[in-house]
Amino acid sequence: ESRRRVTVAQAARIVAALPLFVSAVGVFVDAPADEVLSLAHGVPLDAVQLHGEEPPEMIEVLRAQGVRVLKAVKVGESVDSAELQRYRAASALMLDTRVDGLAGGSGRAFDWNLARGMSERFALILSGGLTPENVTQALDILRPFGVDVSSGVETDGQKDPEKIRNFIKQVRRWESAQ
Repeated sequence: ESRRRVTVAQAARIVAALPLFVSAVGVFVDAPADEVLSLAHGVPLDAVQLHGEEPPEMIEVLRAQGVRVLKAVKVGESVDSAELQRYRAASALMLDTRVDGLAGGSGRAFDWNLARGMSERFALILSGGLTPENVTQALDILRPFGVDVSSGVETDGQKDPEKIRNFIKQVRRWESAQ
């Protein structure tokens, strides 16, 4: 359950309306592999994000069927390097803040210093608590492959175009300075 949950028909309409070179990613929490495969191929999705307690073997099953996989790994008081290694078969690993009772979407950041240097060994996407105001600090510390933002660019639970533009502006400014 999520306030961002959509039906298969809604997902198909969204994907059909996407402009060229925009990737469609479906987010799944502990869904069975056959359901993920069916939706990935049926909608169709460019990649799937596994955001639950899926076993590493599921990544292999999905990849064998031509599905790109992003795997969310929850970060609390530390980053479990062994867990990142277990999920290494994913196209990228998404670091998100561990919040008891939530699969994600808490809008809270973890201590990014816990993962400093890990982007040299893993394709990392940073998620959780990112905003236009803090994204460049996160990029300086982690130097991830990418960033993922949702609630950090919302106002009253709705996407805020100005916050989205500002977030992108901050990321581009950081990239141009590198």
